[in-house]
Amino acid sequence: MGISERKEREKGEMKDLIRAAALKMFLEEGYAKTSIRNIADAIEYSPGTIYLYFKDKDELLYEVQAHAFDQLLTYFKLHANSKNPVKRLKQIAHSYIKFGLDNPELYDLMFIIRAPTNVDDQHKENGEKSFDYLIDCLKSCVEQKLIKMKDVALGSLQLWSMVHGLVSLNLRCRLKVLNMDEKDLRSVLTAALDDYIDTILI
Repeated sequence: MGISERKEREKGEMKDLIRAAALKMFLEEGYAKTSIRNIADAIEYSPGTIYLYFKDKDELLYEVQAHAFDQLLTYFKLHANSKNPVKRLKQIAHSYIKFGLDNPELYDLMFIIRAPTNVDDQHKENGEKSFDYLIDCLKSCVEQKLIKMKDVALGSLQLWSMVHGLVSLNLRCRLKVLNMDEKDLRSVLTAALDDYIDTILI
């Protein structure tokens, strides 16, 4: 391995170290309460070292989010892969709910906290591949004339809004009015989505 290759590897390892520490602190302390100095102290480096790799805490958040969305996409590919597009659509909805409820703090970082507005082009695509997975599935359903939907973009937004709403309501303890234990509640959420999808079938 040459000097340049070794430097690139070491740079990548340092970024991974910083990103992992930031994620841990964001999840445990909250994004607002975490500072670059806190992260630097956790990895026993100076704040200046972190600024060599990330311009500010906002960029670190977008990096953490990017990795989280990669996890979600991987989860979809593992658990929502039926060749039947309608079944795959339901699998996507179920997988989204399970991912969100099993990773509440991470979900909060991905979808609920107010995102910084100084996003750069590199991070504007965070979540795009995961959303495309849903769009591609809906396109297959429409092309095969399996669902009553003309506008795939609108349909994707409607379905995402529904699953996000259900997950968010539960994570914010707004579904306690149903007086159900967690296991039964999860079943109700997935059943609600199945019923919605069934209503748009041809």
